[in-house]
Amino acid sequence: MPQATLRTDRIELVPLSDEHLEDEIELDADPEVMRYLTGRARDRAEVEVLHRRRLAAAERVDGLGFWAGLVDGRFAGWWILEPPTRADQGPVEGQAELGYRLLRRRWRQGLASEGARELLRHAFEDLRLTRVFAETMAVNTASRATMRAIGMRHVRTFHPDWEEPLPGSHLGEVEYAITREQWLASRAAGA
Repeated sequence: MPQATLRTDRIELVPLSDEHLEDEIELDADPEVMRYLTGRARDRAEVEVLHRRRLAAAERVDGLGFWAGLVDGRFAGWWILEPPTRADQGPVEGQAELGYRLLRRRWRQGLASEGARELLRHAFEDLRLTRVFAETMAVNTASRATMRAIGMRHVRTFHPDWEEPLPGSHLGEVEYAITREQWLASRAAGA
């Protein structure tokens, strides 16, 4: 199944492509956007390398990949469903990692959770996945709130080795997850 175009009330989620490179460069150039990821802005050359990896994600598992989120036809950020890449994330089959990154001017508008809810729907209805998880730094309260808002539950706190520790990294990373059964139950309950 090729990566689908998805829609919410406000967001059109289109498969990430080369036409979104300049938007990705703008996004990753904001040190506040990158605060809990790298602790600094990324330069163009770094983003160009990452762009290729982001495009390749859609080739690893049918239906998964990166989506550019367009609001009123303009780039607002990206969302991702990607197969696990580390041994501690569990088996690849049946699950995916959820992620999102928005331009700072699009923060606090409910877009992260709106797009993430649509990716959960896509994961569980269209792709029939069994589990979706997300990770962030424990101190990233905004991202954790988004994860809770879409029905994900805290699974664990873990402490990866950081080559260049970021402020707050001593508190670790957190993983949140939701299973297909939990998602279906929340939908049945009207959540």
